[in-house]
Amino acid sequence: MGGGLRLGHAPTRLLLAGLAAAIVLAILATTAAAHTRHSAAPLLPVLTRVAAPNPMPEGVATPVTEPAPPAPKPKVKQVAAPPTSTTTTTTPPAAPVAAPGPEIPDGKGMWVWKPELTEGGSVAAVVSRAQAVGLTHLFVRTGSTWDGIQNLQYLDQLIPAAHAAGIRVFGWDFPKLASPPEDIFRAKMALDHAAPGGDHLDGFAADIETNSEGTQFTSAAAAAYGAGLRQAAGPSTLLVAVVPNPTPQMRQKYNYVAVLPEFDAVAPMVYWLNRDAALDTANAVHFLSQYGKPVMPIGQAYDGGPEGGRPGVPPPAEILRFMEVAKQYGASAVSFWSWQHANAPAWDAIKSAPQFVVQPKPKDKKK
Repeated sequence: MGGGLRLGHAPTRLLLAGLAAAIVLAILATTAAAHTRHSAAPLLPVLTRVAAPNPMPEGVATPVTEPAPPAPKPKVKQVAAPPTSTTTTTTPPAAPVAAPGPEIPDGKGMWVWKPELTEGGSVAAVVSRAQAVGLTHLFVRTGSTWDGIQNLQYLDQLIPAAHAAGIRVFGWDFPKLASPPEDIFRAKMALDHAAPGGDHLDGFAADIETNSEGTQFTSAAAAAYGAGLRQAAGPSTLLVAVVPNPTPQMRQKYNYVAVLPEFDAVAPMVYWLNRDAALDTANAVHFLSQYGKPVMPIGQAYDGGPEGGRPGVPPPAEILRFMEVAKQYGASAVSFWSWQHANAPAWDAIKSAPQFVVQPKPKDKKK
């Protein structure tokens, strides 16, 4: 029945050409689509070399970002520093050592006024009796304002012999206090005196009496004498103040405060006369202890009758009671006035008393 497309030779070539073109277009479209899919991923930035501010020389590699190890330090030879006077220390300096003070006497002593009346002036007899009785120290007069310097030749013999027996020897002087410098000069002469062999006195006692004993005592004169004596003698010399018995009546007229500051110890003259030996001794040691000085009471071994006391040397019972109470109240030593006045019973009592018994030690020679 008729109505379809009729193909000839030319139309066939055109059809084939169109088909080939369509195939090429399809391939191109497919390639374009694939390229589009790959282009959707983010693109990485292109690495570029940035020139340094100061370009590296040719042939030198660009340094890496890791830091290079530090260069080793040069070894330094340790050299000890020279010593200097300003070396510091963490240890605090030691406290300065105070010079030792003078040695305070202990034991029993006796006072020598006139050597010619003391064992007839025999030094050997004095030392022998002192050892037999147990004496540890002697006080020997070295002068007064009225008599000047005294007994240095006697001391030349006594000091070496006493020291060899372990007995100490102290000088004592009776100053008038009219001219303290004159009294001080005399005391210094005695302290500076050297016996053969170089021995000196072991200390000095100043017998500072009241006006009734012929002095010109005033508080100012006593203070000036004490200060000047300490300056002349030095801090290591034992100085003993010999003072009146501090009875209630004596305290009203004698200024102990002015007398005592420069002295190392105080020796009250406890001569009880017609009073009770124990009570006088207790009152004296107790009163003087307030001044902070060792107390060395001097007991009565002489006849107190001419002074209003009981006639004769006190009996042994009173002498023994004096030593007992002195020890009880804290006295450091006792002594007696005086060698030339004491009788045999008094010597026996001093020897037999159990208080203040000290073994003498020979004194070392100074080198």
